[in-house]
Amino acid sequence: MDPKHSHSVKLNDGNFMPRLGFGTFAPSEVPKSKAFEFTKVAIEAGFRHIDAAFVYENEEQVGAAIREKIADGTVKREDIFYTTKLWATYFRPELVRPALEKSLKKLQMDYVDLFIIHFPVAMRPGDELLPMDDKGQFMLESVDLRDTWEALEKCKDAGLTKSIGVSNFNRKQLEMILNKPGLKYKPTCNQVECHAYLNQSKLLEYCKSKDIVLVAYSALGSHRDPNWVDPNSPRLLEDPVLNAIAKKRNRGAGQIALRYLLQRGVVVLAKSFNEKRIKENLQIFEFELTAEEMKEIDAINSNLRYSKFLYAVNHPNYPFSDEY
Repeated sequence: MDPKHSHSVKLNDGNFMPRLGFGTFAPSEVPKSKAFEFTKVAIEAGFRHIDAAFVYENEEQVGAAIREKIADGTVKREDIFYTTKLWATYFRPELVRPALEKSLKKLQMDYVDLFIIHFPVAMRPGDELLPMDDKGQFMLESVDLRDTWEALEKCKDAGLTKSIGVSNFNRKQLEMILNKPGLKYKPTCNQVECHAYLNQSKLLEYCKSKDIVLVAYSALGSHRDPNWVDPNSPRLLEDPVLNAIAKKRNRGAGQIALRYLLQRGVVVLAKSFNEKRIKENLQIFEFELTAEEMKEIDAINSNLRYSKFLYAVNHPNYPFSDEY
């Protein structure tokens, strides 16, 4: 394998995705300038896979950081693997390409490397990212995701994205796309919450059987934004098992948490706006966990989901009612 791709996984469309990515989501109180600053830090430290989304509302900053690192010779555009996501208010097929074009305009880029459906539940189109009715309920709608998928395929054919995939899909929803009559491209990946407390073993096995890469968000446990996450949920990085292994190996608990996923064939996203931790997260290629340690970490799985997206729980496309 080309040494350039030694830390990458080959997708089912022939493109390569780095196995460790830098997450750019930040709760709303974090200034947008931080995304600019720390995306640059991440690229300087060695990250080449940048995971972003239209709904994070910081693509201008992330794009500016990437362009600055290209301009100063740190990287070339083709060294960077950039992901953006189709937000729920743009699922109607005619809105898909304009949504990607909006992201590209913010980024000042000609193409992205990966364009994925962010979440399988559609919201009412319009200028509001989170449209609400007068009772304070999100305004959801029904869109056939197979039609949305066809519009993503056209974006790939138009050269606006190199690869296409999905996020937060369960097995049934993946099967719906895979069994779609006239399918042109399979999803390359399914980006889902995945960590030692929600290790997704069944979904991972299913995805591997279909040559779909499982990409883990909240790989270090979750951000603690109370709008999305129960503030009383346990903190993954305080787990005694992870900390015992970390202590024994003179590593951080975060490094153990990421390495665990990596060894299971999962692509991991690590979000940090802290220079020291960004550098530590890149060190997960320097060591290996033993089979015994992997088993110990398997045992702390409790199917704890931090991001439940409860606003969509009554929608027929809500993905988390099924076992996987």
